[in-house]
This record gives sequence, C-alpha cells and structure tokens, in this order.
Amino acid sequence: MYYLTGEIKHKAIELGFNKVGIARTDFLEKESQQLSEWLARGYHGTMEWMARNFEKRVDPRNVLQDAKSVIAVAMNYYTNVQHSDDELTGKISRYAWGDDYHDIMAERLWKLLEFIQNQEPSAKGKVYVDTGPIMDKVWAQRAGIGWIGKHTNVITQDLGSWVFLGEIILDLELEYDAEATDHCGSCTLCIEACPTQAIVVPYVLDSNRCISYLTIEHKGKIPEEMADKFDRWIYGCDICQDVCPWNQKFSSPADVKEFFPRECNIAPNLHELEEMTEDEFRIKYRNSPMKRTKHAGLTRNAKAVMAINTTLESTI
Repeated sequence: MYYLTGEIKHKAIELGFNKVGIARTDFLEKESQQLSEWLARGYHGTMEWMARNFEKRVDPRNVLQDAKSVIAVAMNYYTNVQHSDDELTGKISRYAWGDDYHDIMAERLWKLLEFIQNQEPSAKGKVYVDTGPIMDKVWAQRAGIGWIGKHTNVITQDLGSWVFLGEIILDLELEYDAEATDHCGSCTLCIEACPTQAIVVPYVLDSNRCISYLTIEHKGKIPEEMADKFDRWIYGCDICQDVCPWNQKFSSPADVKEFFPRECNIAPNLHELEEMTEDEFRIKYRNSPMKRTKHAGLTRNAKAVMAINTTLESTI
C-alpha cells in the first residue's frame, strides 16, 4: 500500500495538521525498559493508570492485531498572548486556554481514517489523542515529527514544542519516515528553570515534583513546599517550554481559532476561582481541557496559591 503514503500525508495537511509522519510498528524495547524503571521509582505519582496495559504501551500490535504502521500527527497550538503579572490572578497552561484539543484532533483523525478506508476498504485502524495506552511522544519521534527534549516534551524544528500529538494505528504497510534526531545539544535551560527540580536528570521527569502533574492529575492535598514554588500556576505549567530556545525562535500563532484563549483564562481571578461553585465550573469549562482537574481540583489549586500569597504578604 506504499502508493497511499503520499495521499495520506496530503490529506492530513488538508485536514489542518501541521506535521505528519509514519513509523513502522515495533516492540519498543528501549522504551519498555525505561518505562519499567520510571514506574519502579514511583515517578508516575498517583497516576496508577500509567502502570496498566503495559504490554499495549510498548507494542501497538497489542492494541490492533496485525498493526503495521503508526501515522503520527502534530498540530500547533501556540497563541501569542502573555500571562498576566497581576498577583491576584492565576496562570493556566497555554494548551488549556481554548477548547479541548482531544475533541478537535480526534475528529480530524477520524476523518483521515475514513479517507484511508475509502481508498482501501479492508483497512482497519484505531485513533488516539492522548487518551489510550499509546506512547504518543515516542511515536512522534519515530515518525520524524520531532525529538523528545530534556523536559520530556516533543520538540519540532519548525514549531518548537507547542504541539498536540495524535496517532492512527493502521494495519497497512506504508512508506516510513526516518526517526527524528535530538537537537537539544548541551542546553539545560529547561532543567535549570524548573522551580521544583522535577526534571531529575535530562529526559526523566518526576511527576511528584511537576507543577503540571500536581495541578491536574494529583489527587489530594498539594504539599505546601511544592505550592510555594507554583508562581500562581493553577492549571498546568509552561516554564520549561517558555525558556526553550526552539520555542523562542520558532513559535508562531496557531491556525485553529479554537485553541486561542477564552477571555476568562488569560488572567483568572484567584478569589473568584476559590469561591466558584460546581455548577459555575461546569458552565465555564464546558468543552475545555480544564475539565480534567474537576471542580475540586481547580478550587484546591486556587486556594493553595492564595494561601502562599497570603503567607508571603504577611512576611513583607
């Protein structure tokens, strides 16, 4: 089915993806060992689901029988808007400023799969957008989209790391792209900039210390020694990406208007978030990635940052 490769890539770009690459499905031997060690160290925190379906994470053929190809795509989400310096406001990661990327990406990937099946009716495929037992970043690197940087995000040479990732696992053999090579060089700016030292060594992240994990995935109380380093981040964190030279040089505004920030997300008032009701949360964050942390998580984050602000003010 080599003849389909060019048509698939052309269609992917037509559907709005900024980058597309294709990799051969293989057992991820090196990544399997790395994931085992990462889990054994407890670096996944309370994300118990990371330890489930291990055999699927390291081999797509356990996800789709007879899988031969992984079509990897990337979509730019950068918007040239800056966070507020107002101490009474919180900071939200750029990826969550607009509408939910899962829905936007998945809809387009399903259209791409439908296109493939119209060309080859026997084709079987599965679509994933950061929602299943698939190592998105690994397949993006293998498909030539970009390399996994020292901060563990995928960096592309023309868009930086402000990209969403998605895949189609397909049972057709296609032409395969060369794996992306690492261009981080000797740079360690992301490691040095992380206020919680979450990047324990280059390319290894301890989720327990990561602001993004603590404000989104973590269940329970946020340790005070972590919260006092949040610098007003209440949902996610962009520090390691903000300092990356690739982002500073190559960031360009996204074409997808749904990724542009909702007005309420640029400088959200901490006190209003702290007092927000569950109904208000449901209405305000409908079709938003911020549903992930739920009402309890977002108000918890706002309260934690407010408490630190109050403590700092009392010492001045």
